[in-house]
Amino acid sequence: MTDVMVVEDQSLVRDAIATLLSLEDKIEIVAKCADGQAALDWLANNPAPDLILSDIEMPKVSGLHLAEKLRDNCKSKFVIMTTFAKPGYIKRALQAGVAGFILKEADSEYLLNSIQSIINGNKVIEPELAMMALEDNNPLSSKEAKALTLASEGLTTKEVAARLFLSEGTIRNYLSEAITKLHATNRVDAARIAKQKGWL
Repeated sequence: MTDVMVVEDQSLVRDAIATLLSLEDKIEIVAKCADGQAALDWLANNPAPDLILSDIEMPKVSGLHLAEKLRDNCKSKFVIMTTFAKPGYIKRALQAGVAGFILKEADSEYLLNSIQSIINGNKVIEPELAMMALEDNNPLSSKEAKALTLASEGLTTKEVAARLFLSEGTIRNYLSEAITKLHATNRVDAARIAKQKGWL
């Protein structure tokens, strides 16, 4: 029996995926979580499932952040299932060690076959998605990306500096570099461009 956790912020989609998977004799849904934080809370009090099937864009903790947090201390195989095939998302998912990246428009048979293949120790990522990841050239450093992410959430330069334990001057430099690298007009425009690429 394969224990599966479904992490998806849209309740109808979450329930539909869970229902589909539970029809399989060898799959048991052990948890349904509305976002990455709910998944972390559940995992803190329960044994890790064999497989975590997660959306990417969710409130509080995204699917990518969840995968990154669990990469080194969770035995579960992690599978991203999303509508968004952004190059940056795919690359970050691969770097986080996910076992699969499946688009939501895939049919149910493909999903079930993919899960079985992943449980058997394989990785499932469509070739064109893998190529997108290889061709992705994110110019932002991790510190620039963090500063830009916080700034895009409405934090002032002072607040971003306090959050990252850096000086305001350093944060201004990071944001300026990000704006220049992305050929943006300001930090809002830079954040928009980076989010479209899946870099934030």
